[in-house]
Amino acid sequence: MKLEFSGAALGVTGSKHLLHINGHKVLLDCGLFQGRRKQSILANLKFPFAASSIDALVLSHAHIDHSGAIPILVKNGFRGPIYCTLPTKDLCEIMLRDAAYIQERDSEWIKKKTKSIYPDPLYTIADAERALKLFQTVDYEEAFSPVPGTKVIFHDAGHILGSAMEEWEIDDEDIGKKVRFGFTGDLGRQDLPILKNPKQLENLDILITESTYGNRLHDEISDVEERFAKEINECIARKGKILIPSFAVERTQEILYILRRLEQAKKITTPIPIFVDSPLATSATEIFRRHTKYFDKQFQALLESGEDPFCPEGGTLQFTQSVEESKALNNFPGPMMIISASGMCEAGRIRHHLANNIENPNTLILIVGYMAQNTLGRKLVEKESPVNIFGEPRELRAEVQIFNAFSAHADQSGLLKFSEDAGKPKALFCVHGEEEIINVFEGKLKELKNLQKTDIFVPRPGDIFEINKDKTWRKSEEFNAISRSLFAEELSEVLSAKANSPLLG
Repeated sequence: MKLEFSGAALGVTGSKHLLHINGHKVLLDCGLFQGRRKQSILANLKFPFAASSIDALVLSHAHIDHSGAIPILVKNGFRGPIYCTLPTKDLCEIMLRDAAYIQERDSEWIKKKTKSIYPDPLYTIADAERALKLFQTVDYEEAFSPVPGTKVIFHDAGHILGSAMEEWEIDDEDIGKKVRFGFTGDLGRQDLPILKNPKQLENLDILITESTYGNRLHDEISDVEERFAKEINECIARKGKILIPSFAVERTQEILYILRRLEQAKKITTPIPIFVDSPLATSATEIFRRHTKYFDKQFQALLESGEDPFCPEGGTLQFTQSVEESKALNNFPGPMMIISASGMCEAGRIRHHLANNIENPNTLILIVGYMAQNTLGRKLVEKESPVNIFGEPRELRAEVQIFNAFSAHADQSGLLKFSEDAGKPKALFCVHGEEEIINVFEGKLKELKNLQKTDIFVPRPGDIFEINKDKTWRKSEEFNAISRSLFAEELSEVLSAKANSPLLG
């Protein structure tokens, strides 16, 4: 049994972890890289392994950094099954089509306006449609076998609708033993609005855990709602526009629900027009209304009472669809609120709203989610000025307020508690975190009593690990050269060089 790390290793995008089991290959997630444009395009264009050699894909959830490269995988020759929950499939149907549509539109603009050597979309809507035909749904707590000698069970990860952590039982022919393997995917938080709490994996031999917030603690949602209302009220008083870059799935619905609660409690003094300017978010909200059994009891009771939890009571709520409707918001006077994708400000309509309002000191930008390195969203978090939007520098004069408490990821405390209750694994791998954050998290993990005899690894892109007879793990001398160099300054030079690994496709 081998583990190969190709994405979300010392980073938070492009999640791809390859399992080699008894002569078969199973890919865990297949996400897009996001960040510096040129480097991300290069990393997404070249898969580090032969897509046709992969037998199955097991998908933890629908976020684009975990699912967004699936059409590229299929375009490159993958024809196996893609296992996920039903809500994940439903969300991927809209998200992958939307990602393809945005790429096609961006490609048209690039061909007209620039001399880029990468003018074509990574994939088209037709590519996304072909990929969606391979999806097979499995419910929580239902066992399935992606390849012979394996049994997998999805458990609720509490991260977004349909998100799953994975419990594997593997009859490993290499060591002649059964191996209990766990993968958190993206681990959710306890007691968040809407979703049920994440389950706990136990008695594991090996664990791969995300580490996104491994160096910090989140504020309590109840405390942050007070501050959230305060910032909104102050912007309303100065008749400014409130821009919320938001992931179309989960975060948009959570923000609408919280706004509704704040208005009910009279904590927002003056109801204002709210525009959800994202066709994807509109479609995602409808999917949420279809999958009520996945919500927590409080939210289910609200739905059963006939109330619409995503519709604030005061003011007006409008889901814009057309480009014309979106453009018309530029002429709409404040105060008003625009919730728009993408969540990291790397694509979609939010970039247009930022371009038109970022230099106005009356504007309020509310950051309600994680912003990866080198994204426009991270530059806003770090108050960088000017920032380039559509190739033009824009001075940051708008007010920026950050609300990490809305994160759907477990914080350091939640991640440590999960690892503490996972048994006494022989090996633990930290992924999906930036290097400085993972280093802090690794140190905290080493303090846990149950992990005193556990080998804790922080894999780099391209690292390959092999299992030993006693279920411990060792880092292999072979590595995947393409994965290792995904963010080298000149990936093309590496691709033309001789690779050191026999696993390259």
